[in-house]
Amino acid sequence: MRNKIDFLTFLISFFLIIRSENVEAQVTPLSKAVFVNEHMQAAIPREQQDKIALDKLAALQKKTGKRPNMLWFVIDDMGYGDFGCYGGGSAIGASTPNADRLAREGLKLTSTYSQPTCTPTRSAILLGRLPCRTGLIRPILAGDKLTKNPWSDELSLAKLLSDVGYKTVLTGKWHIGELEGMRPFDVAFDEYYGYYAAEKEISQSFDKRRYPDLVLDPFKLAAYNKLGASKDLVYGKKGGKEELMKKTTSTDDMAEADQVLKEYTIKKIGEMAKGNQPFFLEHSFMKMHTDVFASKKYEGKSDSKYPYKDGVVEVDAIIGEIVAELEKQGILENTFIFITSDNGPQEDSWPDAGYTPFRGGKASSWEGGVRVPGIAYWKGMISPNRESAELFDLMDMFNTSLAIAGAKDKIPQDRYIDGIDQSSFLLADNGQSKRDRVHIWVEKQFMAIRLYEYKMHFKYTTPEVEMMGIDQSSIHQVGLAPWLFNLYIDPKERRVVGHALNAWTAVISAEAKGHVATFAKYPMKSIGLDQ
Repeated sequence: MRNKIDFLTFLISFFLIIRSENVEAQVTPLSKAVFVNEHMQAAIPREQQDKIALDKLAALQKKTGKRPNMLWFVIDDMGYGDFGCYGGGSAIGASTPNADRLAREGLKLTSTYSQPTCTPTRSAILLGRLPCRTGLIRPILAGDKLTKNPWSDELSLAKLLSDVGYKTVLTGKWHIGELEGMRPFDVAFDEYYGYYAAEKEISQSFDKRRYPDLVLDPFKLAAYNKLGASKDLVYGKKGGKEELMKKTTSTDDMAEADQVLKEYTIKKIGEMAKGNQPFFLEHSFMKMHTDVFASKKYEGKSDSKYPYKDGVVEVDAIIGEIVAELEKQGILENTFIFITSDNGPQEDSWPDAGYTPFRGGKASSWEGGVRVPGIAYWKGMISPNRESAELFDLMDMFNTSLAIAGAKDKIPQDRYIDGIDQSSFLLADNGQSKRDRVHIWVEKQFMAIRLYEYKMHFKYTTPEVEMMGIDQSSIHQVGLAPWLFNLYIDPKERRVVGHALNAWTAVISAEAKGHVATFAKYPMKSIGLDQ
């Protein structure tokens, strides 16, 4: 009988019986986290390192006379193992000296978690909230009919930073809505220069070798174009109208897109460095999302010679050029830099895909789908040669960025915030994570929880054909007991330890129930993507 019941429904029903309507701390022997507020994810108290971080930030502001800048590099679909510092690089045919150097001179996080796909991650890092709470549970695709604007009742990081005097800019891929009211400059970014859609969604209507039945069939191509999905490079300014900057007419435009975006970011850094405002800049690459077309400058530049690997070399070079511009403008020491990917590699498009040493890939709740690179660099503020396997969720960038900006009091109090302020984890020389768990969802299905080194699955994704984790996969529910893995001894999630080899099955289940209970007072939102 139990196998026939949706496990999420089971958890909610069970937990509501034993809990009041108020969300209380779920206390178990294994957890160090404390609920400070009922509407915020529990965090491990770290008072001493918090003071160290605050003192560092205060000293920097006294030295510079203004709040620090923030620069995020968000790469599309890059695998955990693509950078050399994560085991890839020249060993797999594409050296990445710039990212590797920043990892050596900063903090390399080896347990950084994203959402399984791009739209969920890109929204979560700007809102600090799980996508199932905001309705942004999967990529918004051509032909989707949304029932409401998901941003209408959300508060973006760009809005909160703007309120305390930051200049906010997003360059590159957006993919969180292209209708009026949902664009970056509608949700408080001062300026936006980029593409609304993912690379494949743009290039497929021009690539006759890969999509001949679309490109070479006038009727189908016209029907596709009638869907109205944006393919072009656009610019928008807060309070202004969208402007067409460059019409996309071929795959060559996509090949050179990241070079065009790089030039804009470098130009904006030069402009903002001369002003008095601190800035928050999210540079969001079009690469490495399939289909990858190598830029002429980088074609064949990787040892591999494959387009994906040439793209990795290009992305790494662009990171180096943009960081060099910060140094040239004299603001490197006052700029917090974070490098990551929005999810794991899209294995379906192999060999046009990244590498992960873990099981699964994009769209799955296995480690390969949600465990991504995380490099934190801040010259003079983050000590070099640091590495940590403690937990960091990309939603933590929301709270952490507000703390770095001295605006932690701006975190909303009227909704559930899943992010945690990890500024002292990053800034204290021996900083430790304040997060002891990560909750992993695929759309509106609660799939797994990681608590310390333990990962418990309630549902799992299986590719019916090897590496076809999106186009030919299915979701299954576990049997009599959740599947429990120890990621320290089995990072590939191949063999459960279960209750026979582990004492914590019931305890970790209780922690999962505590998470599910937060939805009683703070329910999920639907915007039409779950139809």
